[in-house]
Amino acid sequence: MTDRSDRRWAELARELEFSQLPELRRQAEGWRTGLTGLTALLGVLTVVKGQDQLSGLPGDTARWAASLVLAAFVVLVWGTLLAVRAAHGRPEKEMVLGGQALRRWTSDEVRRVGHRLRWAAVCCVSGLALAVTATAVIWSATPSPASSMVRLSTPYEELCGELVGADPRGFALRTGRGTAKTLRVVPHTSLVTLTPVSAC
Repeated sequence: MTDRSDRRWAELARELEFSQLPELRRQAEGWRTGLTGLTALLGVLTVVKGQDQLSGLPGDTARWAASLVLAAFVVLVWGTLLAVRAAHGRPEKEMVLGGQALRRWTSDEVRRVGHRLRWAAVCCVSGLALAVTATAVIWSATPSPASSMVRLSTPYEELCGELVGADPRGFALRTGRGTAKTLRVVPHTSLVTLTPVSAC
């Protein structure tokens, strides 16, 4: 049983020499498809949402985020080209003739395809890391929407806080700090002045 198993493994090892290159090319096709999809997605998101996201950022931060997105795009395109080259090889000037010459060419091509596949994988990871970093820079630098702070005066008191809303009954104002905030409703008839402020 052991001898039969050993012979079978030896046969598979010999067969692998002939199937290794097609298998590597098949893997390269998968990497090419994945990298093409990621590159297209990044390009679409950049065109559709990029301008809106970057327009609200400070100048230096916007340039830094744009540089990261551009670097991610370039790295993903380079990885795609490497995967395409690995999947399809390079045009040969002449066909390789002879068994030993073909064996040497196949061995060299397996090495070249494996090298390009490794670099395509590095480009994929690097491009994703750059895109995620750009997203983090944009999210961290995007200013939070300013709250509507107002100073409201009545004949009896002056209030300062966040304007929550207004309806026919009056103005709703949230005053105080932290957990001690209180919702106050000031009727229109009691309003003297309403002034926007940056802080209370």
